[in-house]
Amino acid sequence: MPLMGSLYIGASGLQTSQSALNTTAHNLTNAGTTGYTRQQVQLGTKRYITLSKNPEMVSNRQYGLGVSYSRVKQIRDYFLDKTYRKESGRSMFYEVNTNILEEVESQLGELNGEAFQDTMEDFWTAVQELSKDPCSTVTQGMLVQRASELVTRATAVYEGLSNYQNNLNTQIQQQVDKINRYGKQILELNDRIRAIESGGIEHANDLRDLRNQILDELAELTDMTWKEDEMGNVSVQIEGVDFVKGGVCYDIALQRDETTGFYTPFWPQNAKYTYQADGSKKYIIDGAEVFNLSVEISSDLNTDIGGLKAMVLARGDHRADYTDIAYGNYDNISQSVLMNIQAEFDQMIHNVVTRINDILAEAAGVKTGDLTLADGTVLKNVRFAQDEQGGYMRAEDGSPLQLFQKATTPGYEKVTGADGNEYWVYIEEDPTQQDSLYTLKNLEINQELMQKPSTLGFRLPEGSEDNETVEKLKAAFEEEIYTLNPNVEKRTTFIDYYDDLVAQIANSGFVYRSIFTNQETTVEAAFNAREQVVGVSDDEELSNMIKFQNSYNAASRYINVISEMLEHIINTLGV
Repeated sequence: MPLMGSLYIGASGLQTSQSALNTTAHNLTNAGTTGYTRQQVQLGTKRYITLSKNPEMVSNRQYGLGVSYSRVKQIRDYFLDKTYRKESGRSMFYEVNTNILEEVESQLGELNGEAFQDTMEDFWTAVQELSKDPCSTVTQGMLVQRASELVTRATAVYEGLSNYQNNLNTQIQQQVDKINRYGKQILELNDRIRAIESGGIEHANDLRDLRNQILDELAELTDMTWKEDEMGNVSVQIEGVDFVKGGVCYDIALQRDETTGFYTPFWPQNAKYTYQADGSKKYIIDGAEVFNLSVEISSDLNTDIGGLKAMVLARGDHRADYTDIAYGNYDNISQSVLMNIQAEFDQMIHNVVTRINDILAEAAGVKTGDLTLADGTVLKNVRFAQDEQGGYMRAEDGSPLQLFQKATTPGYEKVTGADGNEYWVYIEEDPTQQDSLYTLKNLEINQELMQKPSTLGFRLPEGSEDNETVEKLKAAFEEEIYTLNPNVEKRTTFIDYYDDLVAQIANSGFVYRSIFTNQETTVEAAFNAREQVVGVSDDEELSNMIKFQNSYNAASRYINVISEMLEHIINTLGV
């Protein structure tokens, strides 16, 4: 081998060892950097120069030109990435639900000593005290006062749940904006990585680390899958729909409900639309929603992945009330944490309100039957009572007295019968008309009773105490005829209903918290397994540093030897 050519071997050793040292130093520097992937040096041989060929020999006479720095590759495992991202998304799903149930417990006062249970028990105590002395203005005033506290506190709880829905709605908007930003960043990184690696020499490992970190964070928010092509481009799907593909990022859009203000994430490319007068598009998102919330939530079906889905599911699509349970709509709200609790809580108040009002109406002479009006119209199976100014359990206008009233519409309507008498007809609740419902969104205490509780009287026209009505009020709290929802068979009383509701929330919270705790362990195990591959080991890198340092020193000494040989030949033999 020519002596001068030997310098190439030494020079390649110096260059390669120096580059390897730089890579090792880069690993050590970023050992604590989030998302950093360990880089590994791959060395190869430079080309060989053939001096002669002899078919009779085992190999040709050749000499090499040294070592080459092939590439610096990332050490990653696709299957560990897939496992970690899937489990982190599932963990986030249950973390969101756990936090929501803790917030619900806080709204009910179960965490800060101001439990709603106290309000229910105070109202029950007022009924019991009334039964001891029905005609006392003190006990009557206490009943009205406790009823007012019940409505005020219950309304505050319901509004708190509704406000938390609004809070989640804002978070949904923010998370969708974040997801769309991630999509654009992935698209930009695809372009930068492709530009750097298109020459086949350099590898954009730090940019790949940034892209992988974005994919990790995206996996916590959604059920995300990804794939990298031979050009280094990453395509992403969310809930099975293309999100980043080729050179396009398909943003998730939000449709805002005009009534509730709730946002629904949807795919514009899959939605139909019409043009409005101003030229803007009005989307019809049926079938284009990002999340199919009608599917059962199950780990077996992999439908419990992603924090954004958990928020959308828990918030629901409307502010639920007792009608969602009473009129066969429970399946539409059963999987939503907040809507389920809203409906069950509102049902409890509705049962209390209507039962007490019905007892007072019976005392006021309200009966059920057919009523023929002056114009010949026959009202079938209605509740009505003849107008009676100043009558027993009657308001100032003669209508049957109600302790709880609808805030926006009257409870009774005055009509004229075929016999010429005037009657008060009870306005039945209509689930399609919110103003007709005795619900926390439309409930108040009778202001006439607030100003003059003694209007209740509880003294019959002949002067005796109306113990029968008071006992019915008392018995109403002890009737085991109520259930939380259609899926619960246990029947309960007014007081126990709330206990069962709290127990259900506590049980659900325990289940979610347990799953989340177990999921954290799973995520940690997946993370540690992945870190064994992608993480930087200080001991290993220091060992590599010594190895490459020795390699550098050996190449340096090799060059010194060749240099001394050349100097000797030139100075000694060149004369």
